[in-house]
Amino acid sequence: MTGKLTSNVTNKNDPRSLNARVFIGNLNTGLVKKSDIEVIFAKYGKIVGCSVHKGFAFVQYMSERNARAAVAGENTRVIAGQPLVFLV
Repeated sequence: MTGKLTSNVTNKNDPRSLNARVFIGNLNTGLVKKSDIEVIFAKYGKIVGCSVHKGFAFVQYMSERNARAAVAGENTRVIAGQPLVFLV
């Protein structure tokens, strides 16, 4: 991570924004923090927003291409003993 803070906003209704958002489910948020998610997913493109909720998170990218690359690249990821579930 570059040290810049990422916004918590991931709920924009712009259609381009919706297609650039990744839903991460089955997340053990008792052990996994926002910063962990940002580190894992930053390698797929600029993250403009990241929000973590109980059991799931959203990562908002600049483009749909970045979101799709993240889902493809992390498809088999297991964090804190739980396999993640993704949707774009």
